[in-house]
Amino acid sequence: MDSSAFAYIAAGLGAALAVVGAGLGIGKLAAAALEVSGRQPEIAGGIRTTMIIAAALIEGATLFALVICIILAGK
Repeated sequence: MDSSAFAYIAAGLGAALAVVGAGLGIGKLAAAALEVSGRQPEIAGGIRTTMIIAAALIEGATLFALVICIILAGK
């Protein structure tokens, strides 16, 4: 195997780890938000807004990681 094959494997594993981490993070975030909304329905609006902002930050970090993996695969 040449070094470019290892770069593709490493980029694929990095992308997979980034996506799995984002999925776990957003899943945990949504579960916690739903639990709080169930316990205190009067603050559900504020929790929803905070959850959307946090999910967007997680998605942004994941997109950044995927772009880095694509760049590394190209080298």
